[in-house]
Amino acid sequence: MEKVIKNQTEILQKLGIDKLNEMQLHAHEAISLHDEVIVLSPTGTGKTLAFLLPVIAQLDVNIQDIQALIVVPSRELATQIEQVARNMGSGYKINAVYGGRAGNKDKVDLISNPAILIGTPGRIADHLRNGVINLKSTKFVVLDEFDKSLEIGFQDEMHEIMDGVTGVKTKILTSATQKLEVPGFVRLKNPVTINFLEDGVRELVLKTVISSTEDKLFSLLDLLGHLGNQRGIIFCNFKESIQTLSNFLNEEGVGHTCFYGGLEQLDRERALIKFRNGTSQLLVATDLAARGIDVPELDFIVHFELPQKPDEFIHRNGRTARMNKKGVAYIMQWKNEELPSFIKNCKSIELTEGRTPINSGWETLYISGGRRDKISKSDIAGLFLKQGNLEKEELGIIELQQECTYVAVLKSKSQELVSQLNNSRLKKVKVRISVLK
Repeated sequence: MEKVIKNQTEILQKLGIDKLNEMQLHAHEAISLHDEVIVLSPTGTGKTLAFLLPVIAQLDVNIQDIQALIVVPSRELATQIEQVARNMGSGYKINAVYGGRAGNKDKVDLISNPAILIGTPGRIADHLRNGVINLKSTKFVVLDEFDKSLEIGFQDEMHEIMDGVTGVKTKILTSATQKLEVPGFVRLKNPVTINFLEDGVRELVLKTVISSTEDKLFSLLDLLGHLGNQRGIIFCNFKESIQTLSNFLNEEGVGHTCFYGGLEQLDRERALIKFRNGTSQLLVATDLAARGIDVPELDFIVHFELPQKPDEFIHRNGRTARMNKKGVAYIMQWKNEELPSFIKNCKSIELTEGRTPINSGWETLYISGGRRDKISKSDIAGLFLKQGNLEKEELGIIELQQECTYVAVLKSKSQELVSQLNNSRLKKVKVRISVLK
């Protein structure tokens, strides 16, 4: 185990955060003092840090079992929390398990117990059932986005998991929407609730774009031309709609990536990587992207297809105007279509034809080495700046993972860099470098 760090100031410095916000301070205090805490706060307000800090502060360095279990509804949320926890540099072993990832990889990673295990209900229940993990010593259970994890589709697995944590001391539930009833198998007795939902997203503006055609495609193109080179998510209700829209955008030369449940896990991860590093400014997605994904601050979101439930509307809107920053939610409405009753206070806008959306000037390169090869971000930067002769402004975001690395570079330099740097050595490891398609 690395040197264990519990000092909050030191951890925040590692994360580049000056101080906690009001919700995080209240949540930290409540979790430190009470055994059952429900944290309700809008998307993007920092709930992950709100529960990780007090949990890590209470872990015991002398215990070699799984001390904290964090259950999440999606793979993307699992990997996001894992990354945040690793970036905190606490020194404790942390692992994430989820569907779409090889079970054998999990077994290798879990030969020695992590102090913190993060995972989706199905994969955790499967490992529990097969004896891969033992939760008898687990003292902390976090149900993140619990309103989603406790839906009907996860009930059996959640019941099994809660039956497996017999010695739990602290239960923490978080959500960005109000869940009126928590199932009995969670066994809450008298939880303390931290509710910041009323604070809402004060800087969010709602605007309606009226389309003369039912498919709304060219109206969307006009909107994207009006927005120019900004970063945003276009929400659809179904993967079939995404495929139709994606084909149209490709024909019109509009760069984008797609994200929905039917994609292979690797394709989903790479779509988010391209979106995070600016290779793609647009993400066309289902409500899977409305919560639990790690993406940067967005300028806007578009409801290309109208949300079917109030919660979907709230979570979609929560992707922009985060942490008191400004953002706009555009609602695409066919002229003969009625808005749901929960969509209110919208201002209709007029758009002019003509402006073509500007595509990103960046490209993502794949490198076959990662954290497991003892490679660091500075090693990668040195390779591209010194051997690749890049200027600092030509090198974008470096995303270091366990087994590989993704690097954003100027598109005009990408092919030259691949030719020049492929099969280079980093920390005595020969790495392959290629353009990520």
